[in-house]
Amino acid sequence: MGSADQRTIDWSEGAVVIVDQCALPGEHRMLRLETVTELIDAIQRLAIRGAPALGAAGALGVALATRHHERAEDVEREAERLAQARPTAVNLAWGVRRALAKLPSGADAVLEEALTLLNEDEKLCREASGHAAELILRECARRPLRLLTHCNAGRLATVSWGSALGVVWHLHAAGQVEYVLVDETRPLLQGARLTAWELAEAGVPYRVLPDVAAASAIARGLVDCVVVGADRIAANGDVANKVGTYGLALAAARHRIPFVVVAPSSTVDTSTPSGELIEIEERAAEEVTTWGGVRTAPVGAPVFNPAFDVTPAELVTAVVTEHGPG
Repeated sequence: MGSADQRTIDWSEGAVVIVDQCALPGEHRMLRLETVTELIDAIQRLAIRGAPALGAAGALGVALATRHHERAEDVEREAERLAQARPTAVNLAWGVRRALAKLPSGADAVLEEALTLLNEDEKLCREASGHAAELILRECARRPLRLLTHCNAGRLATVSWGSALGVVWHLHAAGQVEYVLVDETRPLLQGARLTAWELAEAGVPYRVLPDVAAASAIARGLVDCVVVGADRIAANGDVANKVGTYGLALAAARHRIPFVVVAPSSTVDTSTPSGELIEIEERAAEEVTTWGGVRTAPVGAPVFNPAFDVTPAELVTAVVTEHGPG
């Protein structure tokens, strides 16, 4: 099976099998995770990342727990550990809850529910990104389109297909993409490492640019539309996504180009009224103070390293799910 056809996360013979996203683009390799602890480690070091993929990880992690524990309270304890592994992405806890609801029916029912969730992912992402592609074609008069994206919202962020990059796959197949500008996405370069790799595999023209150059590219008229994914969407439409997204929305609004968010409806958190109530994960200082293992800041330099930011709903042209624009 070619890498373009391979699921990012799957179940195989009692274990969770993932594409190791920390190894890309240098190496495309698979990891086999046999315990919840191994799965949590993979999530926290971003070997698994992206909201829909984390939802799948949550459900599969509960299935893993049933393989190692007979008592329901032990499975529930492991599930809670897993749900807390990354607090901002709502899909992780959603996937855990969905599989855990089947626990009274036994381990096989939990696994069946997790596999159902995986099978749904591509369908929902294809539908959401298809709706978004139609919206962008309506909103943008220029052809072919010049798109800008941030972080990675492709098949690597989902079980397969992708959300924001799914839009690109639809438009590219229709001959409607001139190029994609890819924010490198500091500090872990999910754009330069992962999005660029996916676009290259698909034969889509692209250029990587520093995050700080994105507003300038928009101002120079090099972008027709910004399209991104999401890690959590509050009830009022505020969007939490990889840090740097808010700045893109401000630039898009200033220059009157569409700013479109694409995500499955599982990313919509109706229990959170607004973005200001979303917990923002802060990551290790070393992600900022070192580069390729080499220190780039003074020893002991204080660091502010949020993994996400929140874009207010009024800056978002549309949030598009499998149900269409919201």
